Amino acid sequence: MARYKPLAKKLRLAKAGKQNRRVPVWVIIKTNRKVMTHPKRRYWRRTKLKE
Repeated sequence: MARYKPLAKKLRLAKAGKQNRRVPVWVIIKTNRKVMTHPKRRYWRRTKLKE
């Protein structure tokens, strides 16, 4: 990726990075493991962002 990034793109990448987390452990416990996966989870090599 280029070294220079427009601010808007940088903010979008930062938001995507924050969203890309696992489901919290307390949610897994509270739902008795019904909710284990995160539908918006993204792996950097497989799924690319619309930039």
